[in-house]
Amino acid sequence: MPARAGLSPALKGTVRVPGDKSVSHRSLIFGTLAVGETRISGLLEGEDVLNTAKACAALGATVERLGEGEWRVEGVGVGGLTQPDAPLDFGNAGTGSRLMMGVVAGNPITATFDGDASLRRRPMRRILDPLEQMGVEVMDAAEGGRLPLTLKGPRDLVPITYESPVASAQIKSAVLLAGLGAPGETVLIEREASRDHTERMLTHFGAEVTVEPYGTHGRKVTLKGRPELKPRPIAVPADPSSAAFPVAAALIVPGSDIVIEGVMVNPLRTGLFITLKQMGASIDYLNERVEGGEDVADLRVRHTGRLTGVEVPAERAPSMIDEYPILAVIAAYAQGTTRMNGLSELRVKESDRLAAVADGLAAIGVAHRIEGDDLLVEGKGSVSGGGPVATHMDHRIAMSFLVAGLAAANAVEVDDVAFIATSFPSFLPLMKRLGAVIEVDTAGGAR
Repeated sequence: MPARAGLSPALKGTVRVPGDKSVSHRSLIFGTLAVGETRISGLLEGEDVLNTAKACAALGATVERLGEGEWRVEGVGVGGLTQPDAPLDFGNAGTGSRLMMGVVAGNPITATFDGDASLRRRPMRRILDPLEQMGVEVMDAAEGGRLPLTLKGPRDLVPITYESPVASAQIKSAVLLAGLGAPGETVLIEREASRDHTERMLTHFGAEVTVEPYGTHGRKVTLKGRPELKPRPIAVPADPSSAAFPVAAALIVPGSDIVIEGVMVNPLRTGLFITLKQMGASIDYLNERVEGGEDVADLRVRHTGRLTGVEVPAERAPSMIDEYPILAVIAAYAQGTTRMNGLSELRVKESDRLAAVADGLAAIGVAHRIEGDDLLVEGKGSVSGGGPVATHMDHRIAMSFLVAGLAAANAVEVDDVAFIATSFPSFLPLMKRLGAVIEVDTAGGAR
C-alpha cells in the first residue's frame, strides 16, 4: 500500500502518541508472571503487542481487553505457565518473541516460536546462547538459530553470570526473565547501559533487583530468583520512539508549534531529544512527572529553522537505536554534516536499517555515505524529494520518509505503509490532524 507525503502548512495542535511499545510488551508479560490481576491502561494496541498478548494467553494467563488501551491480565505466577497447544506466532515482534523466550525458559514446558518473513530473518542466537547456559534445550531451529525454533525449559534452571556481547535490552531482559525461575542470583553485565524498563518493572512487581555501575558506561544487574510477583497497576506512558515522528515533522516544517502529551523521558530513551537539542532544536519539557515508575513530560516542539549538523557518539546508540532513521531525515534538513557513529545494531532490525536508510536518502536526493558502521548525512537545509523509497517491511523506514516529504520541494513516495500498524496504528490520522499532507493509495485510489 504506497503513500505520498507533500509540502505541508505549519503543523499545529496537541496530540498524544500511543503507549510505549517496550513497556506495553513488558506489562503483559509481568502481568502473566504475577499471581492475581494486573490492570493496564494506555497499552499500545499495535500488532506487535497484540501478538504478545496472544502468546501470554496461550501460555495460561487470562488476557482481556476492557476498552481502548485498557486491559486486565490474570497471571499464573513465576514457573506457572502451561504448555501451549500450537506455535506462538509473534508476527513482526522482535521484542515480544525474544522476551518470551526468557519467560518460557523458566518453566518445564516446550514451546515453538514463529513469526512473519521479516522476523524469521532476524538473529536469535544472541538470546539462545545465555539461555542454553542456563539449561534450556533448543530442540529445533532454522539455520543460524532463527525462527521457527522450539525451546524446552528445564525442570531446574541454572542461575548464571552473563556479560552481554552487545548493549541490548532484549538480551538483558531475556536473561533476567529466565532468572526469575532459577534459584539464587542471576547476574547480567552490560558494558553500555541499555533500556532499563525490565529492571524498573521487576522492582514495581516486587522482585529483588540491584543495579550497580559497571565500567565507564555499563551496569551490573543482579536478580534474586523465584520471587512471588505481586500484581500492580501499570499506566503505560506515551512512546518516545513514536513521538519522534511528529517531533521531527515540527522541526522541519516552517511555522510549526505542537505539544505531545505524556511522553516517557526515561534518561535511557532520550538520546534523540538530546541530539536534537545539540542541533539547535526547540524542545521543551513541560509538566515533568513520574507515572508508573517512569519519568514523563509533555513536549513542546517549535520550528526554528536553525538546525546544524553534529557528531553523535557511539555510546548514545542504546538510548536511541530506533530513532536513527528519523534522525537521518532531520539531518538532511540541517546545515552541515551529521555523523552517527556505531550503528552496527541497525543491521539486525526489521530490515538492515542502515542500508535501508542510505537507500532512502539516495532516493530523495540527500548526499550521504556509510563508513564502516557510521552514517554521515550531508545536510543542505532542504530536500528535493522523490522516491519511491523501499521500506523493506519496516515501519520506521516508512514513517521516517513520509515525514521527510512534509517539507520537501517535491513529494516523497514510499512503497508500503501497511507495516506502520505494528507500532503506531494511529500515525496517519494523527499526522493529518496536525496538518500534515499525506495520501495513501488504497486499491489504486489515494485517500
